[in-house]
Amino acid sequence: MSAVALTWSRVRAVNAVFETGTFAAAARRLGVSQPAVAQLVRELEAEYDVALFDRHGHTLIATTLCRRLYAATNKVQSIEVEALAILQQRDEVSGGELRVGLGNAMPGMLLVATFRKLFPKVQINIEIGSWSTIVAAVVDQRVDVAVLPEVPDDNRFRREACIQQRVVAICHPGHELVGRTPMAIAGLMEHSLVFRSRDSSAQRAVDKAFRAAALRPTPAIVVNTREGMLEAVANRLGIGFGWEHGSSRVDRIAKVVIAEMEAETPEYIFCLSGKRGRLVDLFFHAYRMSPYGETTGFSTQAAKGPNLVPPP
Repeated sequence: MSAVALTWSRVRAVNAVFETGTFAAAARRLGVSQPAVAQLVRELEAEYDVALFDRHGHTLIATTLCRRLYAATNKVQSIEVEALAILQQRDEVSGGELRVGLGNAMPGMLLVATFRKLFPKVQINIEIGSWSTIVAAVVDQRVDVAVLPEVPDDNRFRREACIQQRVVAICHPGHELVGRTPMAIAGLMEHSLVFRSRDSSAQRAVDKAFRAAALRPTPAIVVNTREGMLEAVANRLGIGFGWEHGSSRVDRIAKVVIAEMEAETPEYIFCLSGKRGRLVDLFFHAYRMSPYGETTGFSTQAAKGPNLVPPP
C-alpha cells in the first residue's frame, strides 16, 4: 500500500468531518462541495480498507481508528496553518534586526538561510561560540534566539527541538579509521586525540563516554574552538570530535561513528521564556519550512511555497 494515498486533501476532509460531525458542515468549513468531501473520505477508507466513521442518519461518529488518525495529523495540520501565515506575512516584514546565537555552524546556518529566504529584508546578526558562551548570550540578551544542543528543560527558556544528532569522531580522510564504523571507543586510545575545552557540549559528551568505558585518555592537543579542532584534524594532528551535523565542511575531514556515542541528542531553538517579538516567533516557525521541518511531516509543497528552502 502506497503512502501516496494519504494525501493532505483527504486528511483535511477527514479532520473536518471529525470536528463538525457531517459532510455538509465539513464542506462549508473547507469551502468545497459536500460530494467532494464525501468522496475524499470514501477514497481514503477504500484505499486502506478501513472504516473511519460509523453512519447514523446524517450524523457521522468517528471510529477509534479515526480518532487516532486525527490525533496524529491534527498537529501537523496546525503547523501547515502556521507556515501559511508565515508566507502571507513575508511582504509585511519589511525590516528589523534579529540577533541569533549558534553553538555549531550547522544546523543553525541552514535555519538562518531558510529565514532569510522568507524574510529577506530582516538583517541577521550572528554570534558563534561555545555552548556556555551562547547560553550566556541568551541569558544576558546579547542574542534574541539561539540554536544549541542540551538546552536545560527549565522555565527560564522557551525551547523547541529541531533536529536529533550524535557526537562522532572526526579524522583526516586518509586516516586508518575511515571505513571502520561504528568502532569501539577503546580503539581510539592508541591514536592522537584532539579535545575541545570543557565548555564544549560535544566535549562533555566525549568525556562522559570515556568515563563510562573506564578509560582515561590524554589528548595530544586541546583547542578552544571548533574551527581550531577541524583545522587540527585536517592537518593530520589527531582525531577530534563534534556533532554529526555541526558543520557543512567536507574538505579534508571524515566522520567515524563511535559505538558508545550512538545515542542522539536533540538540538533546540531557544530563547528566554519572556522574550517575545514578531521576529523571534517567526524564527521558531520558519524552521518548519526548512529541511529539518520535514521530520514533523510538513512539506513546503503543502504550503504551495516552492523553492523557499535552500538545498541541504
